[in-house]
Amino acid sequence: MSAPRGGPDLVLSVIVPAYNEAGTLELVVRRLREVPLRLEVIAVDDASTDGTGAILERLERERLIDRVILQPVNRGKGAALRAGIAAATGEAIVVQDADLEYDPAELPALLEPIRAGKADAVYGSRFQGGPHRVLYFWHYVGNRLLTLLSNMLTNLNLTDMETCYKLVRAELLRRLPLTSDRFGFEVEITARLSQAGARIWEIPISYSGRTYAEGKKITWRDGLAAFFHILRYNLLRPGGDWRRR
Repeated sequence: MSAPRGGPDLVLSVIVPAYNEAGTLELVVRRLREVPLRLEVIAVDDASTDGTGAILERLERERLIDRVILQPVNRGKGAALRAGIAAATGEAIVVQDADLEYDPAELPALLEPIRAGKADAVYGSRFQGGPHRVLYFWHYVGNRLLTLLSNMLTNLNLTDMETCYKLVRAELLRRLPLTSDRFGFEVEITARLSQAGARIWEIPISYSGRTYAEGKKITWRDGLAAFFHILRYNLLRPGGDWRRR
């Protein structure tokens, strides 16, 4: 899959999905604005109940956020991301969680393979040797097992399928048939990129994971659901001509 090289004027659309992230949201947005790239910041509030929506609207008035999308009901991360993707106007799109686990300062390195015309998607891997906060052993094991199963069905050699940092050419991302409403998004987009024949690169990133006391939302139930999502999205492929390039 070939694509034109991106020059210095390439715009990166950053989608910030948020659900009850009032404590960290503004700092994440301000860190994004420190990144030396042309960014379009689109925030999607997934019907938060802690004042997240009001913070986003203030940041939009201050022109720190380019567009705020308010979901009328809580539908999950995947649904929020689809809304953000539909609104994005940049040449490349990436997700930035609002919880400070991923460092926006690493976005220029993630964008470089796409800017150079070498990649269609770039994954930021937490397991390629970057600095990281030491946390839960079983989360690490679960991530590795899910990545292994995904790789077996996609024939990719990823080290971190579940990473939030997936930076994708916008033209490609918009035509992927994405349907997942919740955390199955990470599995689904990986399956669809593989099926589309996308050129995928991985780059090591740092990772400052949260504890449950600090607001982490992923549980063992999400891991179990991801197992079935891997089978579903890889074995049941949608029809149509979306894979043409």
